[in-house]
Parts: sequence; C-alpha cells; structure tokens
Amino acid sequence: MFISKKHLSRRAVLRGLGASVALPLLDAMVPARVALAQTAASPVLRFGTIYVPHGVIMEGWMPKQVGTGFEFPRILKPLEPLREYVNVISGLYSEGSNAHSATPGFFSACAHAPRGNLIELNTSIDQVVARHIGQDTTFPSMEFAIEDSSNIFGTCAGDYLCTYMDTISWRTPTQPLPMELNPRIVFERMFGGDGATAEARRTRLEQSTSILDAVADDIHSLHGDLGASDRLRLAEYLDNVREIERRIVMAEDQRSERSLEAPSTPPGIPDTFEEHVELMFELQALAFQGDLTRVTSFMMGRELSGLSYPQLGVADGHHPVSHNNYDPEEMEKKAKVDTYNIQLFSRFLDRLRNTPDGDGTLLDHSLFVYGSGMSDGNVHNHLNLPVLLAGGAGGGLKGDRHIQAGVLAAERDVQSIPKFDEMAPNANLMVSVFNLYGIETDSYGVDMCESTGTIELA
Repeated sequence: MFISKKHLSRRAVLRGLGASVALPLLDAMVPARVALAQTAASPVLRFGTIYVPHGVIMEGWMPKQVGTGFEFPRILKPLEPLREYVNVISGLYSEGSNAHSATPGFFSACAHAPRGNLIELNTSIDQVVARHIGQDTTFPSMEFAIEDSSNIFGTCAGDYLCTYMDTISWRTPTQPLPMELNPRIVFERMFGGDGATAEARRTRLEQSTSILDAVADDIHSLHGDLGASDRLRLAEYLDNVREIERRIVMAEDQRSERSLEAPSTPPGIPDTFEEHVELMFELQALAFQGDLTRVTSFMMGRELSGLSYPQLGVADGHHPVSHNNYDPEEMEKKAKVDTYNIQLFSRFLDRLRNTPDGDGTLLDHSLFVYGSGMSDGNVHNHLNLPVLLAGGAGGGLKGDRHIQAGVLAAERDVQSIPKFDEMAPNANLMVSVFNLYGIETDSYGVDMCESTGTIELA
C-alpha cells in the first residue's frame, strides 16, 4: 500500500502472493480525490457499450409516447424502476449490407465491414472515449463477451471475415480487440497482481489460495487507518470480490466434473447463460468501483448465435427465432429473449445505482449505450435501430425520455409502431455522446454511415 500521513492514496492497493486488489473510493481518499478532480462538479466518468444480436421485436420495444413520462413497453419494462436514468432513442439508421457480419460495426463503429480478407472498419466509440478518459487507469478499456465463433457452425455470413462478428471494439480501423469470454481470465487480470510474477500467480492458484486470503495482512493493517463508514464500504467491496471468486471456482469445479460432456468449454465459464452474463456484469462493476478501468464493451451475444433459452421456454436458437416470418408464436419467442436481455442489463444498472461513488453512485457517473445494429432480425432491417442510453453521465444527461431522432410519418402501417419519413444516422448519436464526455468533434463514422449532425441529449 501507499499511504501518506494525511490520507490514503486513490491508487492504494492490497498486495500479497500473486495478488493485487485495488480499493474502492473511500472517504480517507478525499485529498486524493480532490487532486483527481473527483468532485460533485467534475466526477470521474465511466462509459460502456452493450451489444445484443439479431435486433428486437420493435413493437415491444418502441414507446408510443415521445418525451418524458412515457409508458415503458413490454421489452423495456424491466428498466422502469430505473426510469430516471433511461433515454430511448428512436429514428436512427445505418446504411450498408444486411449481412449479419456487418451489423456489429454499424452499432459500435458506424462503419460498414468490407467483403473479402480485408480488415478495416473504424475506431469504435468505446475506444474513442477510452483515449479521452481511460489513460490513467490500469486498463484503458476492457472487452467482454459471452460467445465467439469457436463452437458455432456456419460462423460467418457472406464474404466477410469472422472478425467483424467476434468483436465490437476496434482500437484503430485495422486493429480489432479480442473480447474475453472467460470470467477467470478477467478476474486474474484484475486481481492477479500487476506487479507479481507469473510464477507467484501460478503458485497461488496451485495452492488454491483466494485472492483475499493472499492480501489478508494488508487488509488487517488498513482497517486501523479507516473510519467506520470506510470499513463498511471496504467490507462490502471485498465481499463482492470474494463472491465473484467463489462463483468462478464453482464453475471450474462443475466443468471439471463434467469434462467429458463439455470438453470444448474453457474452465471458468459457467454452465448457464444467465450466470455467465451476470458474472461478466459483476466484473465490470468491480472494475469501475476499483477504478481499474473506466471503459468497457460487452457482447451479450454474437450474430448468428445458436444459444437457446430453455429457462424461458425457448428451445430454438436465438438466430432461428429472429427469423420468425412474423408468425405470432415465433415472434413471442424472440420477444421473450429480448426482454430477458433487458432484465439482466437492468440488474447490472441497479447494482451500479446502489454503489456509492464520490458524491453520487456509479450509475450517476456512468453512461451505457445498449442496442443492436439491426432492428428487424427477420429481414435484417437497419432502419429505426433499437438503441437506448442508461446512466447519468456525471450529471450531463437527464433520463426518463423517449427522444425521436427522426421525423415521424403522418401514417403508419401498424399504429403502435412509429414510422419515419426521415431518420438520422446512428453516428449522430455517437457524436452527441462524445460531446457529453468533452470530446470535441462534429463528425464520426465512415462513408454511408457518417454523421450528418448531432442529437439534442442535454
């Protein structure tokens, strides 16, 4: 640890054999917090992108009312308790091929993937933000996913490289970043000891020594320097670290016991989709709380995903149910999956809302862009994309709004679904998000996906 006579450094860590645990923001760090401009007027901001594949059932997503106080439709209903943090954006579009491979790039990089063997897209929105707010943390950004192309047949649509479906994060137009699937690997990166040797980490793992057991001496010595509220906050944070570690170990033990049943799945990945998603969300929350990173990206599914949801009564894979031919029973299956994803996201947001951070909470000081690169998965439509913003952005963004980025048509084919005579490029939203983070730019995107202006968010 690094402790001055006057205060505890914001960069203080607990160290042990093959372990290094960053600390949450404590009252004892107030002088350090001031030095970092962590004040009510200028809090430390976080940012995240969260991608879901195959679009959504738009009739269950799109609010019928514009402005504040709108009624949350079925799919978004789990977010209603977080109304003050939610902005639904309608009337956005992306231009380009309707292939699944191109879709993630529409969402995160506002660019169209080229066919053939060429790797070239655009610097993704998370990496633009990371360059601005992520350079003072251990990890300028962290990338998470639930599945990749390793165990999916027919992995890439059309003449595109699989790369375009395996990540939503691009450091540069020619440098895609891998998305990590395994919670154990993420956990070890976060708490395995940035200054420890690989041998020390290996010894701790072989001895089955918990991260917190390895730093027990530092925890004990730190307690004497903290007030009652700080001791409580630290205890809650460390309890969360221990619980995540316990769940990862349990997943590894389960995989070991069933190794003949699922030999292709790496240890550390839970058996169920829900447990996997929740572990990845919890790791992001801990990374924000310990200021290990301020920028994350998360693929909750991959285009062409074959994941089924028997817990919802949906035995078919996600991709097949998205091609529902507008059959009510098949559309109901897709709507259940869409609602389920929002439920998991809402739990994560609630976790952040209940985590103190300086003069507010982690959700007050964060902003997440959640959505898909297509709207209607049945026909691969990129018109009126399902996108929402969640979080307070450090006071820069009001919630409880349905914001129309396009011009509504006078007539609609289906009364409950808005139809737009004019729509705005998805890149317009991204430029507006950049402005919330103090990134001065008036353009973003490439070729047909390039921005044409901004969207009024403040």
